Amino acid sequence: MALDVEHEHETSRGAAGGDLITGAISVAAILMFVGTGSSVLSKTLQHYFEGGEPADRTLVVALLLNVALILFGWRRHRALSDEVRVRAAAEERAHMLASRDPLTGFLNRRSLAEEGAAMFVRAQRRRKAMALMIIDLDHFKTINDMHGHAVGDALLRAVAGEIAAAMPPIALTARLGGDEFACGFLFDPDQPAMIERIAEKLVARIAQPFDVEGLRLHISCSVGIARSDFDCQSIDALIRSADIAMYSAKKTGRNRYAWFDQSMERELQTRNELESGLRTAIPRGEIVPYFEQQINLQTGQLHGFEVLARWEHPTRGLISPDMFIPIAEETGMIADLSLSIMRQAFTAARDWDPGLSLSVNISPWQLRDAWLAQKIIKVLTETGFPASRLEIEITESALFDNLALAQSIVGSLKNQGAQLALDDFGTGYSSLAHLRALPFDRIKIDKSFVISLNESADSAAIVNAIVSLGESLNLPITAEGVEDAAIEARLKALGCAKAQGWHYGKPLSTSAARRLLAERRLLVQHVTPQPVVQTVPEGDVDERMVG
Repeated sequence: MALDVEHEHETSRGAAGGDLITGAISVAAILMFVGTGSSVLSKTLQHYFEGGEPADRTLVVALLLNVALILFGWRRHRALSDEVRVRAAAEERAHMLASRDPLTGFLNRRSLAEEGAAMFVRAQRRRKAMALMIIDLDHFKTINDMHGHAVGDALLRAVAGEIAAAMPPIALTARLGGDEFACGFLFDPDQPAMIERIAEKLVARIAQPFDVEGLRLHISCSVGIARSDFDCQSIDALIRSADIAMYSAKKTGRNRYAWFDQSMERELQTRNELESGLRTAIPRGEIVPYFEQQINLQTGQLHGFEVLARWEHPTRGLISPDMFIPIAEETGMIADLSLSIMRQAFTAARDWDPGLSLSVNISPWQLRDAWLAQKIIKVLTETGFPASRLEIEITESALFDNLALAQSIVGSLKNQGAQLALDDFGTGYSSLAHLRALPFDRIKIDKSFVISLNESADSAAIVNAIVSLGESLNLPITAEGVEDAAIEARLKALGCAKAQGWHYGKPLSTSAARRLLAERRLLVQHVTPQPVVQTVPEGDVDERMVG
């Protein structure tokens, strides 16, 4: 880079030197033309009209030489003017490419930081505040994957037009990359409602369908807003705050805007600490299985356990899965975490009563892995746990991404003897088509309906309908969230097959589950085979047994 700059400076100095020489020659030629031209012209006229002496040949040659020099200087000047014009256009284009996004014409990230810093300073001088919005398109990747990048680029240009139209007259608009945009403008600190009106208009406009390349496309956006007069000391801090607010808007449902506040930053810091710790916790075996009892309602006997994940953190104690499972799913660590939990649970349950089953939840993210069934079968084989004692639980929402792949994975596991349960039924679409599309062996009613079974007529109606549906399809029903004897009695009267919940005890660690099973004599006692000793009559000892 330094060599290129030095070369450009040398080229500029050379061009300037050439221009100076050419100019000097042109000026000298013009002066000589004026001096010699008048003399040659007067003598030539006298020669033709008065018969005087002709002009000196030397002066004529000098005059012609002057004319040639003047013509050379004029052409050189014209060529240099064209070169300067081309160079200026190239420099302008280079500056445009360096500062602008070529697709939308918006500022790029670097230019936003530079011009945003200037706007930040102006806001302080004028006793104004600067608002910054980070806009991220929801599910834009789906558009790219389904229709191609050409359609995606056309959609981005259309979105950029809507963003520019929603902004006040003096505003910075930038594309940060991909489907992420930023906008900055000044406002009166006492009138933040103006910003909210702009954000509402922006969210509403992006939510409208776009007609692009002959297609009608639907997207939405998540907007994060930060203001410079609230603990933001620089443009970089302002951008970061707006970015944190944007992710909060995504997390709380998308298609909305959110103002930044300090609690978001604390939450993000906690999340980053959990993510960092999770990367080492999985290989260290800190994520361990806990076992929630599943009871046969008709006999009252223990039928099996649902395997749950708990993080036994060395300093923070026991961490609930609600804290780290979403992080594992977002970062792609859920596959290793799930297989680690399965391996530990299968190993622990090998010597449990053969009639006890284990139910394991499969994340929707895992069902995107075409090799999932083979990985689970590998763990079953290595631990020696029978597939016939395994029940795989999947939620209905997990089937929407790729039903064909889910059918393939489930089919492979069913062929090994595993059972299949539809988890959290009633909270999603509750589609009968999904019950027909996959060979389910059981339906699980979500605990949100079971907990309020005796207080809410709507919940009671839903539970009753699901139980009736199960009877019609010959699918046993398991109820989650049984917290007292009254709920248990109601479910039993409805004909529900199995139940689980705190009424039967909190989820147990591996050692606690083992103690419970030992008390109920549900551990298989492995008898070590003893060598058989035969008595041989004296004198009949085989010579091969001697020595």
